[in-house]
Amino acid sequence: MARIFITGSADGLGQLTAKLLVDQGHQVVLHGRIAERGRDALSKLKGAENVVVGDLSNTEETKKLAGEVNALGSFDTIIHNAGVYRVPSKLIFAVNTLAPYILTCLIQKPRRLVYLSSGMHLHGHPNLDNFTRDISRISYSDSKIHVMLLTMAVARKWQKVYSNAIDPGWVPTKMGGRGAPDNLQKGYETQAWLAVSNDDGAKVTGRYFHHKREVQYNPECTDVTLQEKFLKLCEGITGVPFPQ
Repeated sequence: MARIFITGSADGLGQLTAKLLVDQGHQVVLHGRIAERGRDALSKLKGAENVVVGDLSNTEETKKLAGEVNALGSFDTIIHNAGVYRVPSKLIFAVNTLAPYILTCLIQKPRRLVYLSSGMHLHGHPNLDNFTRDISRISYSDSKIHVMLLTMAVARKWQKVYSNAIDPGWVPTKMGGRGAPDNLQKGYETQAWLAVSNDDGAKVTGRYFHHKREVQYNPECTDVTLQEKFLKLCEGITGVPFPQ
């Protein structure tokens, strides 16, 4: 049995992943943006262990959330599932880029980390200079390259931790829309599989998955110089250094 914390698990892919893991007998701590959503999430998933609340668009709330997660004890896996799409660039940058960085740095190291990227990262650009110049020019696709840079940096630096990213596909959630063509079940099953499976295919690091299969990602994300610049810029903005 594993203990797992999942960001953005009040609904959508996060909630479905949590339900699958609870049904498999694992201990799951949920996360909601506000208290009401947290309570609703816990009432919908009776078998969950607990819920924590924090708005990931707010840097200070995100830091506080990390402290609350640590107060609950250690976790085997953290799934960085939370994300936003059709919102202003400032929110995209805060939730999709900075929040996973902050939580990765401040939450006690788990055995596994699962980050949600997107196939759209292939159409984005790191645009790291815009971190300090013009956040309004950072797109959703760019933010998902940032997730990939973080995933690969963690895999390189924390060699005893499995750090992987996934593309869940364009699935019919509130974010993806009802007409999304991809397989919703395979989207959340991949998260759960990477979180707990003892399959050799899941016990790897620095990889990118779609529907339990390794797929190609933007090769820029393996650039160590780019990774280090990303980490330093995030540290400068948040005040949170990356732990070695």
